[in-house]
Amino acid sequence: MKITLKVFRFNAETDYLPHYDTIEMQIDPKDVVLDVLNRIKWEHDGSFTYRRSCRHGICGSCAVKVNGRSTLACKERMVDMIELFGNELVIEPVSKKRVIKDMVVDKADFWKKYETVKPWLEAEIDEHPTMENIISPKEAEQLEEADYCIQCGCCYYACPVVEVNEDYLGPAAFEKAYRFTADVRDNAKKERLEIVDILGQGVWDCVKCYECAEACPKEIDPIGKITKLHNQIFEEGVAKNNVATRHAVGFKKSIEKHGILDEGHLVAYSEGFGVLKHIPEALEMFKKGKIVMPWNMPKSKNLDEIKKLIKTSSTVKF
Repeated sequence: MKITLKVFRFNAETDYLPHYDTIEMQIDPKDVVLDVLNRIKWEHDGSFTYRRSCRHGICGSCAVKVNGRSTLACKERMVDMIELFGNELVIEPVSKKRVIKDMVVDKADFWKKYETVKPWLEAEIDEHPTMENIISPKEAEQLEEADYCIQCGCCYYACPVVEVNEDYLGPAAFEKAYRFTADVRDNAKKERLEIVDILGQGVWDCVKCYECAEACPKEIDPIGKITKLHNQIFEEGVAKNNVATRHAVGFKKSIEKHGILDEGHLVAYSEGFGVLKHIPEALEMFKKGKIVMPWNMPKSKNLDEIKKLIKTSSTVKF
């Protein structure tokens, strides 16, 4: 099978701008993306640089993008990429602005934020145990496979908030925080929740775009863990009375009252007196029918059913 590759090339030490090399090659149906990276280096240009290690999808070193799709090079079959995108493929690093050389990116900010949530178990242990510390299958299921994360960074570099907010910890750090806040053996649950509750860096700044879930090659669903952290923040009494937590409360109240979202009231409830600064935007929204007066607010035809769903699904007291 013949394919055409456009491969991102850049060396931070010598290049002013990046460029793309165009390479044509025949591939075997058994090849994965890593096989193609190897062949580019071995057969076309020995200076081509990328990371690799385990070749078993557990180290996260070989994360790259193929036609904009985050993937582990050692896991993704070329035939699947061709089926998705055709015979012309573009191979790029997971983050162009952090490139050191070719596919290798500087992950310093990733690891710094990752360490912020204390990604280790904190517990009083017997240094000389005589038996295993066994937890039940039900308790293990609470982790929801968060312990499968391999820190490849795909979700982090796919997150739009990370790109505009340098303080934001990002989905990988939040996923790891949840891995320990959900662990019954851990004694630092409240401390971690206080870290991820901080406005600007914490879970409240997630924009719910689901890019992290799309990018995760292990299908761990980081956005699901972020939602769990929201709930834990309330459950453990960590939540502070601020615009973020009021937004969560106001959202539920609006759906419970109308069955649909009252956006005007939600902003007023979340912002308090700060809503006055949004009057110009509110007027424009009103003109376009985006918000309505309270007495004209419609209600869902299925409001009774929605109220039952809220009652049965709500596990947290705000």
